[in-house]
Amino acid sequence: MTRLCIVGGGRMGQALTGGLLRSGWIEPSELAVAEKYPDTRKELEHRFPGIDVTEHPVAAGSAVLAVKPADAAAASAAIAERGISRVVSIVAGVRIAALESWFGASTTVFRAMPNMPAVLGAGASALAGGHNASEDDFAWAEAVLSSIGVVARVPERLLDAVTGLSGSGPAYVFVLAEALIEAGVGQGLDREVSRLLANQTLLGSARLLTELGEPAEELRARVTSPGGTTAAGLRELENHGFRSAVIEAVAAATDRARELGEQSS
Repeated sequence: MTRLCIVGGGRMGQALTGGLLRSGWIEPSELAVAEKYPDTRKELEHRFPGIDVTEHPVAAGSAVLAVKPADAAAASAAIAERGISRVVSIVAGVRIAALESWFGASTTVFRAMPNMPAVLGAGASALAGGHNASEDDFAWAEAVLSSIGVVARVPERLLDAVTGLSGSGPAYVFVLAEALIEAGVGQGLDREVSRLLANQTLLGSARLLTELGEPAEELRARVTSPGGTTAAGLRELENHGFRSAVIEAVAAATDRARELGEQSS
């Protein structure tokens, strides 16, 4: 029997498929992926042997909606026709009210916002539940999303802020990486050496934040000796408004996510 049907076999659908199989949460024979493009279906069959790859959604205990926003209504109708009773949507900008109107009162609906690192199983997802979502339903949705990273519950009204922070956040980090690499080159380092050092510095710093569990301000203070090199660098960042620029970037992305959500609704 098919336990889960992932509708949409693109980048995020494949990330979920791989994460669920790696975690052992589901067996290949219990998983189906519905994908309308033939070339992508061939890719799925090659990458995930044993799963059921179809053009249209199949009957299943539950489903993940992972299509483009323009395809969400039609895909939701196809899922509803299969009588699937529990769905988590990772479609950007489509609100729970719209999902519930497409699926009907008998379907439990969730809306989630994962981010790009989910493709490596290192994602950050936020999850909001529909009106009839029970604690067991939340546990199911969190188990699905945990296969691609960490999950936080939030009310739907805060998903725009999630988009501004963790959804867009990887791009902010990539800009920082670009700047560090260029700075190293500007100080005489070979570009590949500068890239290696900058990338590993970001990776190591992220691990310190997540694995030590200490506040960022404490770790920052630990690296910063009074009157030392790091203090000099941080002073320049503050002089150029680095902290406020990051805060304003998240706010701008949040506002834009809210605007797009209002347009789509």
